[in-house]
Amino acid sequence: MVSQVRTDSTIKRDVEDEIKWDPSIGDSSHIAVAVKDGVVTLTGFTKSYMDSYQAEKAAKRVLGVKGVANDIEVKLFYERTDPEIAEEAVKAIKRELPSSSENMRVIVKNGYLTLEGDAEWNYQKEWAERAVRSISGVKGISNLIQVKPRVSSADVKRKIEDALVRSAKVDADKVVVEVEGGKVILRGTVRSWAERQEAERSAWAAPGVGSVENKIVVSL
Repeated sequence: MVSQVRTDSTIKRDVEDEIKWDPSIGDSSHIAVAVKDGVVTLTGFTKSYMDSYQAEKAAKRVLGVKGVANDIEVKLFYERTDPEIAEEAVKAIKRELPSSSENMRVIVKNGYLTLEGDAEWNYQKEWAERAVRSISGVKGISNLIQVKPRVSSADVKRKIEDALVRSAKVDADKVVVEVEGGKVILRGTVRSWAERQEAERSAWAAPGVGSVENKIVVSL
């Protein structure tokens, strides 16, 4: 089979269409798309942070996109005070993560929200950010929450290997797991991209994992 060539102009058109088609983006009329060597740059402005976030997600879905630079400016209908945003953000995180939110902090400056603190699981870091994305008045989010393991590297390695063995989608014998503190490195060979992604998902699900470097090769 001959691989499909994806030119910059084709990717640009598809990204524009994907952004316009996405119903979660309230108004995409002021978003501009540029593509060079497969890297997409989004510029212009949106009326909410969520529209900017969803536009970036839409661009990443397009075949042939190698990277996305989101330079979209958020222009709000009205400004909220930083204390108002911070108060709502704290409440949102507590609702989402009632048992772990006490280890997280919210800092807001000129509408830009920063999350700091610690989490035991990566999903807690992701859920904290998800909880504050749709808050009115937010112009941007920096998630600096650190995932800190409460278990040893050996325990993390064993939990990931056990998860791979349980998975019907992964040939666990072909995947090598290395753990350095909170960093996991996956090596080996799998039969499909979906199997590679499933192995990475299993790694992220272990407690204390702060990053995953997926070096698994897909080989038919």
